[in-house]
Amino acid sequence: MTSAPSPLILVTGAAGKVGRAFITRLLANDAFAHWRVRGLCHQRPLPAHERVESVFGAIQDHTAVLRALVDVTHVLHLATSKETPEDAMDVSVKGLFWLLEGCRTSPTFRQFILIGGDASVGHFHYPHPVPVVETQPHSAYPGCYALSKVLEETMLQQYHVQYDLNGCCLRAPWILEKDDLRAHLDFGPDPFGAPRWCDVVGPEAAAEHLRRGAIPVLLDQAGDGLLRNFVHVDDLVSAICAAIDEPRARQQLINVCMDEPVDYARLGDHLARTRGCPLVPIRAHYHSTWLDNSKARFLLRWRPKYDLQRLADAAWSYERAADDPRHIWYPG
Repeated sequence: MTSAPSPLILVTGAAGKVGRAFITRLLANDAFAHWRVRGLCHQRPLPAHERVESVFGAIQDHTAVLRALVDVTHVLHLATSKETPEDAMDVSVKGLFWLLEGCRTSPTFRQFILIGGDASVGHFHYPHPVPVVETQPHSAYPGCYALSKVLEETMLQQYHVQYDLNGCCLRAPWILEKDDLRAHLDFGPDPFGAPRWCDVVGPEAAAEHLRRGAIPVLLDQAGDGLLRNFVHVDDLVSAICAAIDEPRARQQLINVCMDEPVDYARLGDHLARTRGCPLVPIRAHYHSTWLDNSKARFLLRWRPKYDLQRLADAAWSYERAADDPRHIWYPG
């Protein structure tokens, strides 16, 4: 009697932050001991491993996508484009379309997992007087990235409707690892993400804050600590693993985030107390947002391990190796 072939998961954006962490976790997890991984890579290959292969091609290339999907049972779609208008529609719309079309006609396909983003519901650009749940209407903020997140979620949902595709979207906020949070709270010329603090306070003040090791404390329009949603990459990977072949995840949109958003005022107090960081209050036009993860806890039986304190302590304790410099792979 011939045994069934081992599951084969295609990971797009496999060489990125989430892709690398997911593949490492899957290969180390006994529950996935017989799984194989194929990465659809555009620039960077995956590390050599007997259960891992890299295929090269652009996600908007129909032929490359069909080649990558041969014998695939699962797809984890991570590839995205930030504020690069010349790539946004090719990657986020055309690329996703070819993937979904290939999956719905594949004899081996079983499940599609899309990693979405809270940019699709406005992030902290619009007022949210109550926690943001999965039924919140789409509300992209200006720019092509947020629009692409809306289009991705909508396209996957329509494939559920049109073809009864077995898919799910895990909607994540800002994904952090290593010293990302420390690099975010940096008055230097190249902070991680936004706001760009040196532009907010001006170059002379920024240079002085940088010299003192000061930390920006983002305040909302009322002067309270701004609430902003994050998820550590390890927690997101745990949610992805929990969603794989989970019947309760079928055709669901699920928020995956920390139990509570990060409060910049509380974060500043913690860093002042534990690291002696001077604080610089900065009032901005952004709005506090609370992304609700109740559905993930209920359907996936998942709980994040990182809270504000652990997120901060991990970032400030992290020491980068000489061969692991910070690198900006995309703008925005």
